[in-house]
Amino acid sequence: MATAQGMSGIDVRAVTYELAGKQPLWIDKVYQFDSRTLGIRLNGEAHAKYLLLIEAGRRAHLVKNAPEPPKNPPQFAMFLRKYLTGGKVLAIRQHGLERILIFDIGKGALTYRLIIELFDEGNVILADEAYRIIKPLRHHRFKDRDIVPDAVYATSGTDPTGSRENLAAVLAGDERDLVRALAIACMLGGTYAEWVCRTAGADKAMPAAQADPALLFDAVTSLFDRVEHHVHPVISKSSCEPVVLAENAPQDENQFAGFSDALEVFYPMTKAEKVKVAARPKLSEGERIRKYQEAAIKKFDEKVAKAEEVVAAIYENYPFISQVITSLAAASKRLSWQEIEHHLKDTSSTDAKRITAFFPGEAAVEVDIGKKVKIFVHETVEQNAGHYYDQIKKFKKKKEGALLAMKTVKPRKKVIRHDIVPMKKLWYHRFRWFITSDGVVVLGGRDAGQNEELVKKYMTGGDLFVHADVHGASVVIVKGKTEKMDEVAQFAASYSGAWRSGHFTADVFSAQPTQVSKTPQAGEFVARGSFIVRGERTYYRDVPLSVGIGLVLEPYAAVIGGPPAVIRSRTKTFAELKPGRFEPNDVAKKVLRQLREKITPEEEKLLKGILNTESVAAFVPPGGSDIAGTP
Repeated sequence: MATAQGMSGIDVRAVTYELAGKQPLWIDKVYQFDSRTLGIRLNGEAHAKYLLLIEAGRRAHLVKNAPEPPKNPPQFAMFLRKYLTGGKVLAIRQHGLERILIFDIGKGALTYRLIIELFDEGNVILADEAYRIIKPLRHHRFKDRDIVPDAVYATSGTDPTGSRENLAAVLAGDERDLVRALAIACMLGGTYAEWVCRTAGADKAMPAAQADPALLFDAVTSLFDRVEHHVHPVISKSSCEPVVLAENAPQDENQFAGFSDALEVFYPMTKAEKVKVAARPKLSEGERIRKYQEAAIKKFDEKVAKAEEVVAAIYENYPFISQVITSLAAASKRLSWQEIEHHLKDTSSTDAKRITAFFPGEAAVEVDIGKKVKIFVHETVEQNAGHYYDQIKKFKKKKEGALLAMKTVKPRKKVIRHDIVPMKKLWYHRFRWFITSDGVVVLGGRDAGQNEELVKKYMTGGDLFVHADVHGASVVIVKGKTEKMDEVAQFAASYSGAWRSGHFTADVFSAQPTQVSKTPQAGEFVARGSFIVRGERTYYRDVPLSVGIGLVLEPYAAVIGGPPAVIRSRTKTFAELKPGRFEPNDVAKKVLRQLREKITPEEEKLLKGILNTESVAAFVPPGGSDIAGTP
C-alpha cells in the first residue's frame, strides 16, 4: 500500500498495468520541477494526452495537475527531451515486485530504457537497449552496483513470485516464519503477505520451508489478478490501496476511475504547490530575513547530519581505512603518487578498487565506504574523523548564531559555546559492544534473543565467534581480525554467568562461524540463545573478570564500557567494576556519581541527556558488583 513515504511493489504493479492499458503511447515532452521530481507528457490514440509525474524514491503515476515548470528547463530534462521526444513507448514493465518501473522506448532504429527507481533516494536513469547507462539523474556508486555513465544497469536475479518453482525455492531456503518470508524475501509487504497466508489457508507463523508453495502461488496469482484487473482504490488516513482485501474494510466514499486518480488525491502536493505559488503574498523585510534565517538553520542541520554520517562510516570501516593509511604512507616513501595511482589502477584487489580518486598535493585519497570520503594518509583514522567533527562544531556554532539572531524580541543573552558533540546512535549500540585497541568492533548479546540475532543475522564468514566456557553467557562476535584477543576474551568472560556466580576468572573459547550450528544431534536439545560448536576451539584460560565504564568527551560525548584497559585510555573519567555485593541498579548509581565528580557543573548540564543512570547501567554486568578502589 502507498504511504506518505512512498509506493510499495504492489502499488507499482497496479500503476504499471494501468499505464500499459493506455498504449500505444508516444513521448511528447519531459519536464523537471525540482531536483527529484519530473513529468513526462504522453500522447495516446484519438488525441489523448496524459502526464506521468515521477518523484524519485517515492511515487510515479498519472496526474491531472502538476507544478508550473521552470522557464529554463534543467539540464537533465533537456537531455531526456533530446533522446526521447517523439519516441514510441514499446513496453511498460516492472521487474518482479521491485519498486522499479521500466519504459522501453523506440526512436528510429534505436531502443532506450527509461528506468524509474522508487526505493531509497530513488533515481531516473536513461540506458541503451543493452542496459548500459547513458545518464542518470543522480550519480551513485554502491558496494554491489554503480549508477554512472557506461556502467551496466543490473536488477536482482530471479523473481520470487514469477513462477511456482521460484517461490518454492525461495521459501525452502528461508529460515523465517512464513509471513516474514513472503513480506521480505518476496517483497509483498506485511498486509499483502498476511492476505496471501489467509487465502492459502496457511498458518502465518509456520516455518516458511514447511509451507505448500503451490497453494501460496495460487494465492499470489489471485492477488495479482485483483491488482491488475479489478482495481478498487481506497484511501485511509495513512495509506492508499489499489484494492480492498479485508471483507469488512470500510469503503471509500470517493469513486476513482483508476489507481492514479486515488494516488493524486493521496499525494496532493503538486496541486497545492501550484496554488501557493500563484497566490504567494509579498513579505515584509523582517519576514524575508526570518525566512532566510530559517532556511540557513535547515541547511546547517543538513550539513551536520551529512558530516555525522561520514564519521559513522569512517568508524564502521576502521580496519579498512587504517590499512589504507598504513599501506599508502609506506608506499609514498619510495614511490611518487603518480606511480602509486598507476599501480593501484592495474591491480585486481577489491580494496584497491575502493580507492576512487587521488590528491597528490594533499597526500590524500578518496575512498568508497558507502560514501565518498577523503582520507589523508599521513594522519590517523581519528585525525581524519576529526576533520568532520570540526565541520560539525562549525555548523552547530553557525546554527547557534542564526537562532540567536532570530530572537529579536527578547534581549540577547550571552551564549556559552561548547565543543560537546553527542555520539550518533549506530546500529550495533543496542547490543553490548566495545571497540578494541586496534579498532575492531566487538558485539555481545544482552539476552537469548540477541544471541540468536547476532549469530543468524550479523555473523559473517570473516568474523570470530567467542563464548565464555560457562552456562549463561553472551554470544560475542568479533567483526574482523584483531590482535587484541585478550580484550575480547575479558569482555566475553565478564558478561557471563561467571560474574553472577561471584567468580573472578573464567575460561573463554573462540571458533569460526562455520563451526557454529543450531542443529542438534539425536537426543540433544538446543535452547533459545544457545548454539552447538563443533570442531577444535582456541581457549583462553583464567581470564580475569573486570569491566570499565567511562565518559568520553572527544571527539564525541558518550558513556562507553568494556575491558578496563581499553576504556581507561579513551575516557576523561572512569570507574572499574569487579564481581561483588551490590545490585546492578545500585552500582549504576554509584558509578554515575563517581563519573560526575570529575566534570565541571557546566559540563554536567550539557551532558544531561548523555550521562545518566540508564546509559551507565547498559554496561553493568548482570549480578553483584563492587567498584574497584572503594571500600
